[in-house]
This record gives sequence, structure tokens and C-alpha cells, in this order.
Amino acid sequence: MRQRTLSPIAATVLASALFVSGCSDSNEGAAQQQQAQQQQTVGVVTIQPENVELQVTLPGRATAFRTAEVRPQVGGILEQKFFTEGSTVEAGQSLYQIDASTYQADLSAADAAVAQAEATLAASRARFNRLQDLLQQKAVSQQEYDEAEASYLQAKAALKVALAEQERAQLNLEYTKVKAPISGRIGRSLLTEGALVSVGQTQALTTIHQLDPIYVDIQQGSEAYLQLQQSIASGRITMAADNQPRVRLFANGSDEVLAEGKLLFNEVTVDPTTSAITLRAQFANPERRILPGMYVTAEVASGSLQDALLVPQTGVSRDPRGRAIAMVVNQESKVEQRYLELDGTSGDAWIVRSGLAAGDQVIVEGLQKIQPGAPVKTEEVK
Repeated sequence: MRQRTLSPIAATVLASALFVSGCSDSNEGAAQQQQAQQQQTVGVVTIQPENVELQVTLPGRATAFRTAEVRPQVGGILEQKFFTEGSTVEAGQSLYQIDASTYQADLSAADAAVAQAEATLAASRARFNRLQDLLQQKAVSQQEYDEAEASYLQAKAALKVALAEQERAQLNLEYTKVKAPISGRIGRSLLTEGALVSVGQTQALTTIHQLDPIYVDIQQGSEAYLQLQQSIASGRITMAADNQPRVRLFANGSDEVLAEGKLLFNEVTVDPTTSAITLRAQFANPERRILPGMYVTAEVASGSLQDALLVPQTGVSRDPRGRAIAMVVNQESKVEQRYLELDGTSGDAWIVRSGLAAGDQVIVEGLQKIQPGAPVKTEEVK
């Protein structure tokens, strides 16, 4: 049986048909792939300018509103202690009693000196008045009159000296009762009954802290402080009318608000060791939850940023060099990569300094399915 062979013309026609069929299948697959890319839908957020209340979180340390170290103003032996350590005392309240016997004797001596000076003054006054009448009658010499006048003036001066000594002795006797100079929470007594105290001693008897209100000293870097002042001067950030930003206080590592207060002032010098400026805030502390020396976190309202551009944090990623990147849908409905400069956060959004403009559509959903240049459909995310 003979095998039939194709003629050259038939073979050429068959090869052409197979080639056309293969090209058709390839073009159809590419078209389907392109169509699939065109049908990709991503969630976007349209960027619009808005005013943002800026908050900056800074470390701080609490310090008492007023602190007074109690020291004796006279020397002697401590006889009694009248307060309970850790309690609240009022200004003028007696805290200690120093042995007063010596000072009572000094006061008695001063009283006697005053009485003696008063008697001397009375006698000299009477003699001076008498000689004054006799001088007008020319019954005494001018020298006798002058001597009587001098004695009278000396007696008046001596009485003033005696009265001053009496007042000093009275004060020293009162100082034997050591009193609280301010109201506040008193600490432990550093000396006990029987201890010898003296004027000008370096060791305090105890310390009183006024805790309501209370201060918190907040540390801010000088560079950040200068940038804020420049933004305020340029009008990019506006401050409250009273120029006293509000401050919220948190315990370290906690989200619980301990207190809300206001910023009072900032120091005029920079700490050379830390390059930080100290800001002082004041808080009401009726429950004494904030104690001197406590480390806290302060959230300071640094002003209102005008016409800020915010982008959700889900729409921003980082490249291997750490640069911020956002994927944007351009006017041709294609994905475009943008490098951003960020300026802190506001809630769950980044504040964009540069890289985006009002009206840009930033992709926040479907980022794993796209790449730069790919055509996409957009769906606004609420």
C-alpha cells in the first residue's frame, strides 16, 4: 500500500494556518491579561486640605508648686513634735517646741529693763520741765538747763533701746514654737525630741510640699522648638488667643489621663548637655495623684496647622532606604509612585509636608495587587 505525501503547496498552506492559529491564541491571552489588569479595583482616599490640631508628646517630671524646708530660728533642745508625718499641715501651725526657759528669762530681763528706763525717763522729764520754768524766771543757769535737757533726751533713747530688746526677746520666745511657713504635705521629721538645734544649721527639721496645684517641667528639643516658632511666625500654625496651650498628663506607659492643665512659660536657656528647653505646665492636683519627682508623659497642644494634607497611615509604606512612599492614581487612571516628606502624625494619619497635593487619590486598599504604571479602577474609601 503506498503512502500519500503532501505536495509542497499543501504543506505551505497548512503551516500558514497553524501559525495564524498560534498567533491568534497568543493575542487572545494577552488581551485577556490586559483586560484583567484594567478591571483591577483599588480603594482610594482623596486628599483635601484641612486644619489640624497639633499635639506633641514629650517627657516631663513633676515638681512641687512650693517647697519649704523647716529650720529653727533659735537654738535649744527640741522638747516636742506636734504633727503626724505625711499629713497635711496649715501655714502657721506649730510643728515643734524648743526649750523656752532661757528665752523666757531673757524676756523677763528685758521687761525689767524697760520698766527701769521708763522710771529714769519720768524723773528726767520732770526735772527738765521744772528747770525749763526756772530758766524763764532766770532762777537757774543755762548750763544746768542744758544738762537737764541732755539727760532727758538720753533717757528717751535708753527707753527705745530697752523696748527694742524687749521686742527681740519676745520674738525669740515665739520662735521656740517652730511653725509651718506654708500649707501642704509634710514629710518625715529628720530630728527627734531631745536633739540640739541651732540657728543656721544645714540640716532641715522637715520639709513641706504644696502639691495642689503642681508643676510639671517638660523637656522639648531645641530644634523642634525653633521649627514650631518659625511655623507660628509664618502663619502656618496658629496659637490660641491666650497663648497658653493646653496640656494633658499621662503616667508613663499608661493611656489614663492624670490631669489637664496649661503651659505657663518656657526657659530662656538651652541645657547644653541635652540641647533641650524646659517648658513648665501647671495642673490641679486635688487628689494628690501627682507627686514631686514623678516621671510623666505630657501631650501638649502646639497649635492649629492650617491647610494641612493628611494621608492615612495604611496608604504609606517605606522603601529599603526608609523613605516614605505612597501609591497615587494619576489622571490617566494609572498607578504612580510618590516619595513623601512627613511632618508627624494626627490621629491615624500622617501629616504630609511635600509629595502630595490637594485632590490626589492615594491608594489605601489593594496595594498588594498593583504596581506602578498599572491601570486601575478607583473606589472611594469612607
